[in-house]
Amino acid sequence: MSEKIKPVFNKRIFWDVNYEQMDLDKRAAFVIERVFERGDVDDIRQCRRYYGDEKVTRVLMNAKYLPLHTIYFASAIIDKPVNEFRCYTLRQLNPELFPY
Repeated sequence: MSEKIKPVFNKRIFWDVNYEQMDLDKRAAFVIERVFERGDVDDIRQCRRYYGDEKVTRVLMNAKYLPLHTIYFASAIIDKPVNEFRCYTLRQLNPELFPY
């Protein structure tokens, strides 16, 4: 079996960690969430190619936090309703303060 080719993401996505030293399989959830939050179309394609749609879907559906625009974007890509995302449900349970 051939080894998977490590994806090359834009450096701005992983500006705060040493990407070259990171184990992409052990840190899959971190990588997937970060790529969907800060990556562009090419980064997301590489992420889906490397991890597969099933794993990407599972990670995004169970993420504790994603920005609202990322939730809607991920919903469109993986074809799941927004209200099924764990982070969307958690957001509804903890509403923000009223802006007085």
